[in-house]
Amino acid sequence: MTDIATPAPFTRQIITRTVLRAIFEHGPISRAELARLTGLSKQSMSEIVRQLESEGWLRVSGRTQGAIGRSAVTYELEPHRAFVFGADVGGTKIHAALADLAGDIIAETIEPTDPRGGEHIADQLARIETALLQQSGIAKTAVEMGVIGIPGAIHPKTRRLTMVPNIAGLTELALEDGLRDRLGHDILIDNDVNLAALGEQWLGDGRNIDNFVFVALGTGIGMGIINEGRLIHGARGGAGEISTLPLGADPFDPRSFAAGALESAIGSVAIRGRYEALGGTPGLTVRDMFERKDDPLVFMVIDEVARIVATSLVAIAAVVDPERIIFGGSVGARPELVERIISHLPRCMPAPPACSISPLGSKAGLYGAIAAALDRFRRTLFEIPGHSELAKASMAGKTS
Repeated sequence: MTDIATPAPFTRQIITRTVLRAIFEHGPISRAELARLTGLSKQSMSEIVRQLESEGWLRVSGRTQGAIGRSAVTYELEPHRAFVFGADVGGTKIHAALADLAGDIIAETIEPTDPRGGEHIADQLARIETALLQQSGIAKTAVEMGVIGIPGAIHPKTRRLTMVPNIAGLTELALEDGLRDRLGHDILIDNDVNLAALGEQWLGDGRNIDNFVFVALGTGIGMGIINEGRLIHGARGGAGEISTLPLGADPFDPRSFAAGALESAIGSVAIRGRYEALGGTPGLTVRDMFERKDDPLVFMVIDEVARIVATSLVAIAAVVDPERIIFGGSVGARPELVERIISHLPRCMPAPPACSISPLGSKAGLYGAIAAALDRFRRTLFEIPGHSELAKASMAGKTS
């Protein structure tokens, strides 16, 4: 690229965002290396770096040793120049946080999900973000992106939620639009288990693995798929909705149609039902059952559930061929269950994938929301000017 001393404003915006993204992805980095990556002249690069420094996007990180003792200043993104909002919305609680551009959590909270659902959830999320901003002393205008995990599917084109059985009133809302209006920045919504898979890819057992699945077992069952390094959504956002696999129960039976055959066989309600049907103590929660270490009926139920899960993993492996299966959720995180699943797998498939329990626990969804928000932040750096608040901010020098 030729030297551009005074480029047109439109061109300069593109160049500036290109440099900013390069620093985001490769920093700490010197101006010479930036010039090589972007094709800009050293003169133009020096001018762009000075502009980004003055706007607060960059900071000096150190020096790099060059040839014959020469060294160069290196730059990295100023992590507190902008922030992202992430939230994992469940049927009983919301776990939310603000994070900086390095992914470090600045403020975090957990509170019960508003049982009224619908618009009240949107109001609650807006209130939570405001409280986190006040707690951390961050300006509202400094938040550039938010990602929310919801226990349901969102259509990739219409952006409407479907299959949200545990929170009332969300399928009737244009939730993303409503949250954008309330929060004043861009918002994306995704399935909570999909985001948990992204959390594992970022900080958990999915790091450096291109093909794995995250299977959440609890009240229901769901799966997030990372294939060739990318999260798979499907045509209607329903990829990974394995609750409907025709295993464990008759998919034509009306009793299993609503929740799905697999979920009706191994969800927490089904686990309690199996235990009581064998003559176990009625009224126990699944957690109570797992704590009864010497109860032979508990072992029988765990083994039955593990056998069904193993069968479902055969079907999953035949379609997506994962290198690893990561288990999470209140039931899926139980080592007693995962150990039995692992014991059954060699009996029903020739080369079972590795299995592990999520090291992130209940935070996987929140970490995934933050990871997705940071990824969206990076991608906005290549969008046409005016298509995101970030483009306006980085060009106009919006203060934080």
